[in-house]
Amino acid sequence: MFDFAVFGSLFLTLFVIMDPPGITPIFLALTAGRPAKMQRHMAFQAVCVAFGVIVVFGILGQQILDYLHVSVPALMIAGGLLLLLIALDLLTGKTDEPQQTKDVNVALVPLGMPLLAGPGAIVSVILAVQHADSVGTQVSVWCAILAMHLVLWATMRYSLVIIRVIKDGGVVLVTRLAGMMLSAIAVQQIINGITQVIKGA
Repeated sequence: MFDFAVFGSLFLTLFVIMDPPGITPIFLALTAGRPAKMQRHMAFQAVCVAFGVIVVFGILGQQILDYLHVSVPALMIAGGLLLLLIALDLLTGKTDEPQQTKDVNVALVPLGMPLLAGPGAIVSVILAVQHADSVGTQVSVWCAILAMHLVLWATMRYSLVIIRVIKDGGVVLVTRLAGMMLSAIAVQQIINGITQVIKGA
């Protein structure tokens, strides 16, 4: 039997962690200047990558971490450092990557992972799957994951109209704002990882 309480709880948890409204300026900054068709494709690709990562960790997450001897705090710190590098590029306006490489990087890193499928989302899904002790609860968990990714896709897909309104000058402003927000997210993620290491020591 479908469990609406489990569905609602995990959906809200993922909504807060993945933060569709907050990802919008970052997505706009990372995809600015590209054709609309490519931007839509990158939004879809990023969500697919995030969904794939979440599914893999939902099914095999604990086994993967145990096999690699990687702790959750280590995953959080590594993700934070990766986000910080991207944030610094946005803040300094660095755009010297080849276009093709840049496209791939934006869709996979940082959009797909670790922005969408970050340590927080991965850990939440691992715990939710582990605590789902019936078929109905399992279905509720996976429906919540799917619904969250549909929301993420819709948010990024339909945020592209903003670029047409704010023009080039607005894009630069959004890029700097996104860099600042992303750097704050990265630092907080590193702090959370270090805090967990200290607590576990």
